[in-house]
Amino acid sequence: MTKIVYVPVDERPCNYDFPQEIFKDTDIDLVVPSKSVMPHKKAPADNAMLNDFLLSETKDAYGLVISMDTLLYGGLVPSRIHSLNEETLKTRLQTIQALKHENPDLKIFAFQLIMRCPQHNSADEEPPYYKTCGRQIYLHGYFEHRKRLGLITDTQLQELDELHLDDNDLADFLSRRQMNLKYDLLSLELTENKLIDFIIFCQDDAGEFGYPAMDQEIIQQEIKTKKLIMRAYAYSGADELGCTLVARMVNDHLGKKPSFYIKYPSPTTKTVIPCLEDRYLDNTIKFQIIGSGGIVVPSLQDADIVLLALMGATEMFWDPVYGNVRDIDVMCNLVETFEFAKWAFQKGYPIVVADLFFLNAGSLDVLEYIKQSHLLLNLASYSGWNTSSNALGTAISQGISYLYYGKTKAHQEFLIKRYVEDIGYCGLVRSQVTKALKEYGMNYFDTKNQEGIASTLVEKGLQDFIRNHLSEIQNKFSISNVQLPWKRMFEVSFKIALKD
Repeated sequence: MTKIVYVPVDERPCNYDFPQEIFKDTDIDLVVPSKSVMPHKKAPADNAMLNDFLLSETKDAYGLVISMDTLLYGGLVPSRIHSLNEETLKTRLQTIQALKHENPDLKIFAFQLIMRCPQHNSADEEPPYYKTCGRQIYLHGYFEHRKRLGLITDTQLQELDELHLDDNDLADFLSRRQMNLKYDLLSLELTENKLIDFIIFCQDDAGEFGYPAMDQEIIQQEIKTKKLIMRAYAYSGADELGCTLVARMVNDHLGKKPSFYIKYPSPTTKTVIPCLEDRYLDNTIKFQIIGSGGIVVPSLQDADIVLLALMGATEMFWDPVYGNVRDIDVMCNLVETFEFAKWAFQKGYPIVVADLFFLNAGSLDVLEYIKQSHLLLNLASYSGWNTSSNALGTAISQGISYLYYGKTKAHQEFLIKRYVEDIGYCGLVRSQVTKALKEYGMNYFDTKNQEGIASTLVEKGLQDFIRNHLSEIQNKFSISNVQLPWKRMFEVSFKIALKD
């Protein structure tokens, strides 16, 4: 067994469980901190316990995949609300040097998020004042960036002048951004000094303009200045990074670089800029593949894996209801795409499906194509959850695991889980249950408990989805332990078990 230590960015299933489930039943021993060490939403990780875990577990490990946000700030959400001082952060950063001192052969692959700036008013994952002025803070950054680039219009200049922001709120937000950016750049210094072997800086809730985009420009320039363009990447994404870098570490251990052939349903799909991202889909897909240690090839003959990248011809839709049927049914050719997938599968190619038509949900239509192509339990992977990058990184990582380890029990369980969660929960059940919560004094952001009325309603909805849309395989598996980890409707947790 090859030991890889993994420190997630938080304890949610997508970050904590997915990499473990993808590489379960393989020769990879993926060691993670216990949940008691990890953060819980706004409560930071226990840094002392995390340090002890790292110093103990990396002594005999091949590699470490680590969230620098967890190491420095205690997790994803804590990175957006902390008030940590320089002395504390510098001490925490020195942990990387200590780990390399104890085990000079330890490979360290790190990831760090450029602090986001959401477009809406909500303090669910932000400081308290973001509940009332989040949209204004976002617009302030958007307009300031355009102004800096000489792209601002007279109307936008007037809107910037008319923004009414509390000086203290804006100062708090910007000072934390400045601190986090400083430690992004210090992590880059560790990479320059070869204490970190490889690093990805990712930007969630991204956009072409705004505070995160300005920070990314600084990071990109520093990457070029330090001549680290092949060891430090910067692109859109977040919650898939654990999967991506564990897959990269596995490829590094095996000395392999799997090749991917990308198949689009329309010639213009590759030029779509997905929701909450800042660049063409084709550009992001290539980063997701090379980030995982793979490579993109132009012909099927050169490929190890086929990736179906399914998105509309002109846009990614914000809601799992077709906003433009023509965009998919006419401008895309899903029939040909899946005829190709069937043929490639018969030729022995693993088929990876990234279902990217909708933000935050998989597609029932895609599920139907998969079923009619007789690929339901034969895919190398399927993913359609949350953003385009989240789905891509997950699908690519499982595809890599399948390439090396085949159709294991764990592989089939994770594949089924993606259908149930991404299409069933994200596409159907989440909105259905949310509508019913008002009757119980709950709402989308407050389900009172991880397990309770809301999770019971979710389990019933998932069972209905399985009966209605996965009837072909419903007797092959069971679902259990349905929970809402952050006591809200955005994410769900459950177990899938194949029956003997």
